[in-house]
Amino acid sequence: MPKVSVIIPAYNSMRYLPETIDSLLSQTFKDFEAIIINDGSTDGIERWVSQNQDSRLQLISQVNQGQAKARNEGIKLAQGEYVAFLDADDLWKPTKLEKQVALLDQHPGAGVVYSWVAGINSESVLRGRTIKHFAEGNVWRNLILGNILECGSTPLIRRTCFDRVGDFDVQLPPCEDLDLWLRIASQYEFLVVKEPLVLYRQHDSSSGKNWQRAEKKYLTLLDKAFSKPPANISMAELRELKPKAYANPYVRFLAWSALQGKAKDYKAALSLCRKGREYYPRIVFSKDYARLMIAIWMIQYLKAEHYDKFLSLLYFVRRNISLSEK
Repeated sequence: MPKVSVIIPAYNSMRYLPETIDSLLSQTFKDFEAIIINDGSTDGIERWVSQNQDSRLQLISQVNQGQAKARNEGIKLAQGEYVAFLDADDLWKPTKLEKQVALLDQHPGAGVVYSWVAGINSESVLRGRTIKHFAEGNVWRNLILGNILECGSTPLIRRTCFDRVGDFDVQLPPCEDLDLWLRIASQYEFLVVKEPLVLYRQHDSSSGKNWQRAEKKYLTLLDKAFSKPPANISMAELRELKPKAYANPYVRFLAWSALQGKAKDYKAALSLCRKGREYYPRIVFSKDYARLMIAIWMIQYLKAEHYDKFLSLLYFVRRNISLSEK
């Protein structure tokens, strides 16, 4: 049996999938199986996988059912003690599995190991920003205020977690990741590798840009999570967490999704900010809110094309600062 099962849902992903698989096959930890779930693709993925000689790769084809169902199918087939998910457009650093496996082996009571995340663009160029979270142990409180794992390609999960809490909720995309992390966090401790072991691709076709749908699903997710909180969280803590938890997605995720879509819809972003303030008025004093309002102002008064040029310059400066610090 392999130590790790890597599940890769793929839907018309051949632009990025070869590079993603290269990053997987370059892992210093070799004891894994890779289950590619072809979710109704029409881009020649079956032919491409059949030409790969690595026996650890297997392809399962199904009619298009969405990423959550594709991942769940992979979980059913997984034989490993640990399970990892790798989105078909993301990349892993070579030591990703090695370092995460070592931590889970050393801490049998933990359910998940995650890592820091670095953003890349559609051309695999670093955006110059590493997203760092430090929370370990009982992280439910952290997760309810925001997805500290950042993307689905980050965690390594003990296989028994799925037996205890279930798999992805197919009714919740694009919030099904956070829903599962919260359910696991209510039962298990989390660990973190304080290095950017995952390169998360951000581009215009990202599912997160559909903010109208995401808003409804995020509210459903929060209702679900607060209806069954962990036993170690008091009612007083829940009352304090709840308004912040409902406000944060508007400022940290939903409004940005409206801005980052092709339409650069700053009016929708302002409306979403207002909803966030209604849940938690003090959010206006946060750094997240300040950053968002600056971006909205730039798009509104400098126009979208100038905002894009500013972002390109910002990413360039970030990359150079990041490289100079290494």
